[in-house]
Amino acid sequence: MARRNRNGVRKERIIMLASSVLVLTALTVTGVFVQRSNRAEKEDYVVDFEAIEQGSNTVAENLMSGEELDTLFAEVGTDDLDYDPSFQEANSQKVENTDEKYDTSKKSGKTTDTSEETDEKTDEDEDLKSAESKKETDNQENSKKEVSDKTKEKTDEEEEGMFDESVDTASSAEAAETAEAISTTVQPSLDFKEEDGLVWPIVGDVLINYSMDKTIYFPTLQQYKYNPAIVIAAAQGAGISAAADGRVTSVGYDPITGNTVVMDLGNGYELTYGQLDNITVSEGSYVNVGDGIGTVASPTKYYSMEGTNVYFKLTKDGEPINPMSQLH
Repeated sequence: MARRNRNGVRKERIIMLASSVLVLTALTVTGVFVQRSNRAEKEDYVVDFEAIEQGSNTVAENLMSGEELDTLFAEVGTDDLDYDPSFQEANSQKVENTDEKYDTSKKSGKTTDTSEETDEKTDEDEDLKSAESKKETDNQENSKKEVSDKTKEKTDEEEEGMFDESVDTASSAEAAETAEAISTTVQPSLDFKEEDGLVWPIVGDVLINYSMDKTIYFPTLQQYKYNPAIVIAAAQGAGISAAADGRVTSVGYDPITGNTVVMDLGNGYELTYGQLDNITVSEGSYVNVGDGIGTVASPTKYYSMEGTNVYFKLTKDGEPINPMSQLH
């Protein structure tokens, strides 16, 4: 009894396995069929899934007559299946039937129906192909037109860009010429020589002389020290003028000399003006001899005993020179 039950269970498992294989096979065939149909059709073509499902069922029935299923169900036997191996039907225009019970008239009628369906399908395919060909032709024409329009737009843009570039080039050339002319006009060459001499920046007595070979007394500091410049007495608010042609290289504040202006005279010569107020020049500007550069300020705490004054220093390559030897 137990053996019979085991055989029954085994038989049921085999049947279930065969059913699963049939279902998976049918789904695989359906997927392949749908994939091939999608490759052949355009995106706007509507697929009749009901017809595909019917076709897959027919394919599944046809697969039941294959040698693989005969081998699979050899252990089970064909007594349990409602299956006629002598009958075969395919999902195509050709139908094969080796059973003599189907007469010639039925075959002829079925063949005629199949031919009519084939003709109708052929006409539909031709119409579909014609519509697709027309659509493809229209798309090609539209693409050519778009390419032509884009090419024309690009050409116009390039021409416009070339025109703008030529205008910009001309404008740049004109600006460069103007800048060069201004530079030539505004930036005179500086070529100071000792024989040229200096003019007094302000008229006044020298409170403290230049002295770099020995120390000199400073009243406010109450000590002796070297002096690389001269200190000229001046009234507060009096105007200070440039002692020579030069270019302003520095405008700043120094605790000892107060507001200070440094000018480049050329050939390594520089003039330093200290104790200034209301400065009228700026860094980079060119000043001619006699031009005003500011006024006399109140003295810093380092020159409170000496009184209001102008600090005036001349150097060559950074080394102090007695300005008295150049003033005339």
